[in-house]
Amino acid sequence: MKKYMFLLVFALPFFVKPAIAQQTDPAAFTGAMAKLKHYNALYILNSNDEKKIKGTLRNINNALEDPRLKGKLHVELVAFGDGVAVFMKTGIYEQTLKDLQAKGVVLAQCNNTIKERKIDKNELFPFISFVPSGNGEIIIRQYEGWATVHP
Repeated sequence: MKKYMFLLVFALPFFVKPAIAQQTDPAAFTGAMAKLKHYNALYILNSNDEKKIKGTLRNINNALEDPRLKGKLHVELVAFGDGVAVFMKTGIYEQTLKDLQAKGVVLAQCNNTIKERKIDKNELFPFISFVPSGNGEIIIRQYEGWATVHP
């Protein structure tokens, strides 16, 4: 019996502690604190779905407007595959892209996609940049420590 009593006394704190942690006031949680001087985020877009594109552009803007990251965040949007739709002149995203670029967002299109799909660069907005490959950009940025976001 002493053996079981010892186990109960020893194990009790492990069961009680999680219950106590769950009882804390959820309103007291304010999220992570931005302790670094600078943050880098690479947003990845490889879909031509209008909802996905609009959501990605909105997410970028929301991150830039986050008071914890204000003035500390460098963002790049890389589009490849079907994501090229975001940079097409026939699309509806020109003003939103210009607004993001004015906030410092780098807008990068995969050159492989342009070649493979035989897209003339004149069909794309003139204010975007090009990278050799979208996947290469993701790999390099990841190893540089960038947060990668694929909404």
